[in-house]
Parts: sequence; structure tokens; C-alpha cells
Amino acid sequence: MTRIVAIANQKGGVGKTTTSINLAAALAEQGRRVLLIDLDPQGNATMGSGAAGTERGLYDVLLGEVEARHAIAPTACSYDMLAAHADLSGAELELAQAPQRERRLRQALVPLQGGYDYIYIDCPPALSLLTVNALVAADAVLIPMQCEYYALEGLTALLGTIRRVRAQLNPALTIEGLLRTMFDPRNSLALEVSDQLTRHFGGQLFQTIIPRNVRLAEAPSHGVPVIQYDRASRGAQAYLALAAEILAREPPPAAGDPPP
Repeated sequence: MTRIVAIANQKGGVGKTTTSINLAAALAEQGRRVLLIDLDPQGNATMGSGAAGTERGLYDVLLGEVEARHAIAPTACSYDMLAAHADLSGAELELAQAPQRERRLRQALVPLQGGYDYIYIDCPPALSLLTVNALVAADAVLIPMQCEYYALEGLTALLGTIRRVRAQLNPALTIEGLLRTMFDPRNSLALEVSDQLTRHFGGQLFQTIIPRNVRLAEAPSHGVPVIQYDRASRGAQAYLALAAEILAREPPPAAGDPPP
């Protein structure tokens, strides 16, 4: 069964795209079939995956001009990509009066169900129609966040958005987990916020913590995930550990099913 996960936070600069790219790559390395969808008009996940030259993209899919399967492009990172181009920034205006505007992405992904083990959606850093489309399409939300004061305020706003989407559009939406990113253990505020998250969210908090790491910042300029750029780096090892944590949650295969 395909699991669709929106990687979202209404605050920018918290590691959504870094997490999208590197988690997709780490799971694909473990033999999972992964599709990464770039829903951010900035297209950073597209560039960081080396897929900026694709002809068709998510804009064409949302506007109904092409089926999703015809817009998917392979990458050198072992996962597939549904890319964002500059024209995606105009999609919200064009969809504003469209029927079922909040469900466009969900409808587009129906034919892909079963073709992938995981579909990750890299969301823009705002509560927009694009973000709502991701939350309506998703089974769950993975929330990357820095351990700082403003991140806690952004988390409160995002949880409110998730509750509203669950009440009105997608009652099955759950929280996949909260992921601490850009973590510096020398920072006392980071340690304090991390403790607060542990107390308040418990089992919803991933045990893996993503550290501040220069290799994570360098890898996108080369168009590859950090596990290809510098596998020995602390950033790469952290995302491999996150993938292992997610795989440990997978239900055991049914009798007679081949292993993934």
C-alpha cells in the first residue's frame, strides 16, 4: 500500500526540502519505491534532485493538462520526481475558481496508488491552496522543526491547520511525526525546546535528530542527496537513521507477500 506523506511547516527555513530529498533517497536506497513531489514554486527539491530540466511538472498535473504518470521523471537519486517549475507560482490563481480545487492533487495521485511504497510531498512554507492540496492528498504529515522559540509558535499554527483540514476535508489525516532539524546541542535554548517537545509530544517525536551540518547545505548545489555527496557526514548518517526508524514502523508483510 502506498503511504503519502506531506512534509510541512508554515515556517520557512526549517529543513523541509532537505528532509524531503534525503529521506526519499535513504528509503530508495533500502529498496523502497519512492516518488518525491515538489509542491513549492521555488523548486528547491527539484533542483536538489537534479531534475530541473524536466519538461512537464506538477503545474501541468494540477491544471489537468497531463496525467501525473506522464509528468514523472526519474532522477539519479534512485527515486522518481514530480517536479516544480516557475509556472507553479501561478497555479493558485488559476485553481481559485476551479471545481474541487482542494482535491486536485489527491485526484491526480489516485492512478499512482500501488506503484510506490512512499510518496513524499515537499510543501511550500505557507498556508496556501497548494499546502491544503498536500494535506488533503496525504495520509500523514511529517513536521520538520528547529528547536527555537518561533518554531514552537509555527508548530501551534500548523497543528491548528491540520485540525481544520481533518474536520472539513481529510478526516483520516494523521501526524507522522515531528522531526528536530538543524540541531546544535551546544545551544541551551535548543536543548530546552527539545525537552518541551519530548514532554508534550512523546511518541509523536522521532528519536532521530538532524544536526546542523555543512554537508547538508552543500549537497543541493551538486543536485544530489547528502548520502551521495558525503555518506560519512553526520547529516547523511542522520537521514539514514531516520529512514531506518520509519521502516521499523512498517507493518509486517502479509503471508505470501514478497519482501519489499
